[in-house]
Amino acid sequence: MRTVIAGGHGQIALALERLLAARGDRPAGIIRRPEQAQDLVAAGAEPLVLDLEAATAPQLAALLDGADAVVFAAGAGPGSGADRKNTVDRDAAVLLADAAELAGVRRYLMVSSMGADAHAHHPADAVFETYLRAKGAADDAVRARTTLDWTVLRPGRLTDGPGTGLVRLAPDTGRGSVDRADVAAVLAALLREPGTAGQTLELIAGNATIDEAVAVAAGHDG
Repeated sequence: MRTVIAGGHGQIALALERLLAARGDRPAGIIRRPEQAQDLVAAGAEPLVLDLEAATAPQLAALLDGADAVVFAAGAGPGSGADRKNTVDRDAAVLLADAAELAGVRRYLMVSSMGADAHAHHPADAVFETYLRAKGAADDAVRARTTLDWTVLRPGRLTDGPGTGLVRLAPDTGRGSVDRADVAAVLAALLREPGTAGQTLELIAGNATIDEAVAVAAGHDG
């Protein structure tokens, strides 16, 4: 299975690439800077160099040739301003959807954020408000695509622990945190579970194993 990951040098993306490579899949990561390529190679992924803020849909579609799925894990990062929240977190996600349609790739996993909403109101932090609105608008745009088998994953507060393998995955989990390693493991499981297509799922640490949580989300709870 070939999976192309936008934002291929991020922490979640690198963890996902390692998981996919270990199980015999063929991950590829889209990166903006060529000097990041070696980190992807070390993770077992094919580096694909393209600036998503400057690329066209046909240019991106060319990198998706032969792909079975795409994952949007890109982000402007915590130090970026409001403008890049829109050009990366919103526009690049939509660009990936456009490119997936052109390339005939149906499966699309979106790494979003808990609280994402195109109409979010957060007067205490204008940049964070823009971020939530950008993520929400991207989610809405992807969910409107009838040609895509999309799943939107909305993790809670991200932490850097080693991962517990125990999560709560549901349309509404309530607030909480989750290790990036567990987010990557959930994404890897979602890629193998088409029954989760068409769902928006929140993710926090919990009591269910990842396989159990994904199976329940897909309706395979026995």
